[in-house]
Amino acid sequence: MPGSFEVRFRGVRGSIACPGPATAGYGGNTACIELRCGDRLVVIDAGTGLRELGAALAREAPLDADILLSHTHLDHIVGLPFFAPFFDARNRFALRAGHLSGRSGLRSVLERMLSPELFPVPLEGFAAELRCIDFRAGEDFALAGGVHVRTAPLDHPGGATGYRVEFEGRSVCYVCDTGHRPGAPNRDILGLIEGADVVIYDAMFTEEEFARHPHWGHSTWNEGARLCEAAGADRLVLIHHDPRRDDEAMDRLAAEAAQYRPGTQAAREGMVLSL
Repeated sequence: MPGSFEVRFRGVRGSIACPGPATAGYGGNTACIELRCGDRLVVIDAGTGLRELGAALAREAPLDADILLSHTHLDHIVGLPFFAPFFDARNRFALRAGHLSGRSGLRSVLERMLSPELFPVPLEGFAAELRCIDFRAGEDFALAGGVHVRTAPLDHPGGATGYRVEFEGRSVCYVCDTGHRPGAPNRDILGLIEGADVVIYDAMFTEEEFARHPHWGHSTWNEGARLCEAAGADRLVLIHHDPRRDDEAMDRLAAEAAQYRPGTQAAREGMVLSL
């Protein structure tokens, strides 16, 4: 029997957290995905949803895990200073980013975020062992526990990275914070998601909204569906929901997407997928 492969959504919003009764159904935390690949923990993005994941992990120390960052805009890293396992010296984490190689580097960016003017605890103040690893989007690498990661560059201001996490013949792709050109499918994304079991895709905009903001580095469920069809991918899951979109609007969007491509889901905070 293959090892278990589980995806848990800890944060599904984009841009800024939006807690409140109007968004409680889908959740208000920004992007954070927990992957359990057998005994290996892999986290993708570190938005505000990372805080609750940290609380859930408190009983699992010592931890040796990986955090993959799509990019370092605040909504995707703001959970890092509030991640409880960073304050436990028994834990080890490797943080990776693919959009900063040859530039400032991940450690430098995090040090700026945790500067005295912005946060009281510096990066070196965390008790856990933290390694910051830069690579170039498009490179592949292996993680412990038999996990393999493929990557691709995304179309986003300042750069971003898409991930394909493979484990024992199954695959989950995370393609968040990417724009698109109508009528010109992104070949890097098509290659990344080819034949994937699950594709988690940026659906910040409706097509009408995208037409007003074509260069903001976000996409639509329609483009996600087209890409999955062209790449022969299986399940499409929508993420990076607009913080202005309340639960009623999300229900309408999710129903429209599922009618167009059966099986499509809009991610909800706490939702779990088992592959």
